[in-house]
Amino acid sequence: MHAPLSIGFLLYPHLTQLDLTGPAQVFSHLPGATLHLVAKARASVPCDGGIALTPTTDFDTCPPLDILCVPGGPGTLAAMRDAPTLAWLRRQGERAAWVTSVCSGSLLLGAAGLLQGYRAACHWNYREHLARFGAVPDAARIVRDRNRVSGGGVTAGIDFALELAALTHGRDQARAITLMLEYAPAPPFDCGRPEQADAATIARAVAALDAAVARLS
Repeated sequence: MHAPLSIGFLLYPHLTQLDLTGPAQVFSHLPGATLHLVAKARASVPCDGGIALTPTTDFDTCPPLDILCVPGGPGTLAAMRDAPTLAWLRRQGERAAWVTSVCSGSLLLGAAGLLQGYRAACHWNYREHLARFGAVPDAARIVRDRNRVSGGGVTAGIDFALELAALTHGRDQARAITLMLEYAPAPPFDCGRPEQADAATIARAVAALDAAVARLS
């Protein structure tokens, strides 16, 4: 038997849904886990890919979390400027057993003051900005520093979640979840990290990422 585990994901406008739904799919298979989708209000929250997610609770009614998880996305910058969002992150992050993020979600943790002196991962296009918050940028796909665990860009959220599943429930449980999800990546293009991509591909990706953020500024 496993003790109850309360896992909360922050929802904010224009997050990247796979940053959230990838880890959530993994965590949903953890015995004793209850998942909370937490937003400032109970209204549906638009994601960057045209999908909307419905919160299950809000900042005022969310229970204390054992695992706090913050996704990234083009809406990260606006969320970093939102005082109630940062206050909620600080409140939950100060008492959670695990404080975690995917992609540019680590910048939100940094803005809330939760990464001072910690190594952290981030999407490669935004990683350098972690230093502004006293964090130490780390290019690894999964970074663990004490009780802070962060994943790199988007798809790294699944890897990060499996790593955390192993920490909380053991490697056998994490391996079983890996098989249940048939998680055996075999990408058709071997350019998923900037060090693997040519200059033209990097330029095209950066332009698209910057345009997505600019549309929301």
